[in-house]
Amino acid sequence: MSLIQTERLQLRLLRDDDGDAAGMLQLLNEPGFHQFIGDRGVRTLEQARDYVRKHTFGSYTAHGFGMYAVERRSDGAWLGNAGLVRRPGLPTADVGYALLSPHTGQGYAREAVQAVLAYARASLGLGELRAIVSQGNARSVALLEKLGFDRDGTVVLPGEVEQLLMFVHRPNR
Repeated sequence: MSLIQTERLQLRLLRDDDGDAAGMLQLLNEPGFHQFIGDRGVRTLEQARDYVRKHTFGSYTAHGFGMYAVERRSDGAWLGNAGLVRRPGLPTADVGYALLSPHTGQGYAREAVQAVLAYARASLGLGELRAIVSQGNARSVALLEKLGFDRDGTVVLPGEVEQLLMFVHRPNR
């Protein structure tokens, strides 16, 4: 069941079934994911299921939001994920997104993030939202700026060493 629908996409809660585990396994091992987000050490379907359980289900329970599967409505293809994360070290929830490489450059990330922003405001009542990006990820920086995010300095998340660019998106933008 979809939680959010757009013209071309549906976003739904991630599951720990074979389909979502296979999609997450592929996504977490994409070269771009490793380069800009990091290697999560997930190499098997079972590890992918565990990753979804640990990093997604807990967020759904604790915060009422998390990362969602992004699927193409026309054929149900699993494209990646997008959603909201509550991270230590950030003053608000932040928007996250990652797509499998065959699906980048087609406007899906923009459409998914716009939908997540609308859902966060209309359904969850959230105000300011953040996004964090590796400094070398020019495509993500450009996307966030197109969507009305403003640069808000840099941040090093607790337990990490990389200084990330931080962006803020305010209501009514």
